[in-house]
Amino acid sequence: MKITKIHHIAVICSDYERSKDFYVRILGLRPISEVYREERKSYKLDLEVNGHYQIELFSFPNPPSRPSYPEAAGLRHLAFEVENMESAVSYLESHQITVEPIRIDELTNKKFTFFADPDGLPIEFYER
Repeated sequence: MKITKIHHIAVICSDYERSKDFYVRILGLRPISEVYREERKSYKLDLEVNGHYQIELFSFPNPPSRPSYPEAAGLRHLAFEVENMESAVSYLESHQITVEPIRIDELTNKKFTFFADPDGLPIEFYER
């Protein structure tokens, strides 16, 4: 067996329109396909990240809250690479998104920071 790449990452949101706005308008991910599945009362929005990876944004009626503090087992965060950290942080803050202070990865000397999506999912920006 040989794994060749990450195919997609699925995110379940509590407010579909709010999360769709965040991932599409604010983060700039490109919608590929959007469907409403009546039998599940659920939207599924496929998003493209710079032509390479795909995020699947799902809505379900009354999803349980994500345990995050203290850290829970499971997916820790979603990370995106950015060209310029200061510019990316400034952009997020201009959209009233709270961003943690920029830190330096002591192993790579690269800049990184964290913020949250509308449901509190931790998202990391990591400088190229």
